[in-house]
Amino acid sequence: MKMISMILILGMAVSFCVTGAAEETPRVATIIETSGKVNIQMGRGPWMPAKVGMILNQGDTVKTMSDSFAVLNVDGTAETASVEVKENSNLKLAMLIQDKEAATQNTLLDLSIGEVLIKAKKLHSDKSKFEVKTPTSIVGVRGTTFSVTVEALE
Repeated sequence: MKMISMILILGMAVSFCVTGAAEETPRVATIIETSGKVNIQMGRGPWMPAKVGMILNQGDTVKTMSDSFAVLNVDGTAETASVEVKENSNLKLAMLIQDKEAATQNTLLDLSIGEVLIKAKKLHSDKSKFEVKTPTSIVGVRGTTFSVTVEALE
């Protein structure tokens, strides 16, 4: 009888830990404007032309050519940001997740080359993050307009 009681108590403890854990769900970005030649790679799939209205997910990449740009709307429960991917840029949506219960969002944009102009609204939680990673640094913001540029090494 003691063994059954121990198993039941252990089972209840494990189920409490599992249900008490944060439930992270994916977020998306939507292409709201393009000009010139802009390509999208969804995950590790083939490159394809970008179109206004396309929904991008974590792991997708935006590549702009000369005299081209794309504007993305990154949306979440309480956070919205506009990301303009300037010409000759390569930007990966490395992390787009949220925890609706905790009202937190985590955004990590990986800029390997080029320039982005970001207009991020103020984060509503101290645990939320909005970061841009470059080959040499990671920039984090709490809500502002800023630009990040990565130039090719010669």
